[in-house]
Amino acid sequence: MGNSCVPGSVPGRSNQGQGQVSNGAQTTFKWTIDGFSSLLDKGNAWTCSSVFQIRGLNWYLRLNLRDTKSGDKEEYVSLKLVLAQRHVRSDKVVEASFKFLIYDQSYGKHHEEHQVSHNFQSTSTTSGTSCMIPLTTLKEKSSGFLVNNCCILGVEFTRVVVAEGKDVSETLFVQKINNICSDPQVYSWNIDDFFLLKNPSTSPVFELCGHKWFITIHPSGQDKSGNYLSLYLSMKVLDTLHENSGNLVELSISIKDQETGKHRKLSGRCQFSKNSPSWGWPKFISLEDFKDSSNGFLLKKKCCIEAQIAVIGSSKIE
Repeated sequence: MGNSCVPGSVPGRSNQGQGQVSNGAQTTFKWTIDGFSSLLDKGNAWTCSSVFQIRGLNWYLRLNLRDTKSGDKEEYVSLKLVLAQRHVRSDKVVEASFKFLIYDQSYGKHHEEHQVSHNFQSTSTTSGTSCMIPLTTLKEKSSGFLVNNCCILGVEFTRVVVAEGKDVSETLFVQKINNICSDPQVYSWNIDDFFLLKNPSTSPVFELCGHKWFITIHPSGQDKSGNYLSLYLSMKVLDTLHENSGNLVELSISIKDQETGKHRKLSGRCQFSKNSPSWGWPKFISLEDFKDSSNGFLLKKKCCIEAQIAVIGSSKIE
């Protein structure tokens, strides 16, 4: 997945949306985007759904409302399906067949993207991008895809090499600007001696946007390979959330360049919930680059990690 933001694990262990679960031979996850124009205004970027369980495995969707194709000026609504990394063992392959969906709300039908088959494994946890439909087509009133600033997307599984599953649905409401905590807030973690850190280590708990958080660092990588530094942001007080609710968060984590200001910064738009309380990057930066004094990240054993957070919505699965 490159440098995409992914769910992490907590050491030691959208406005609002709604969904439903039912049994069936096929398994479907429905994702309703309520506040479509607000998400569209945020530009060409990927937004993650809540983590949902299908046939014993955790998955999530990634959505881009302004995706582009090489040599094509048209903007497309695109989806990817991702298998949460903590469910992928190096000796395991998950063979899945599925279809991406976009619903015609006027007639109760849906437009289906062609059948997709993908082998999910530790080196390939995400399906290829599917440019489902031109943005202009989705916005046409006659299409029925966009009604009252709301559209409904989904994925339907027709085969997963795992035992029986369930249908899951979610609605994601995106906040208008200046609602809740749409203005980013920042926390800086100053580390006096990087070489004294354990693998993993956590920052002090801090409060931003009405929630408590902490940063987790894996100095020799989450996989303990010694090749990369891993960084994650975790929500601390999850008992304030309903069992199946979550918060849509725009987050950035930076390692500060203490000399030139050319910081290493990665960003994502993810949903924090009890099922996915931690998001970040297993390969945030190579240890070689991090320890190279000419980059300014680690000077005299000291470094500074910054988290920037804005809560722009929430979701709920029932």
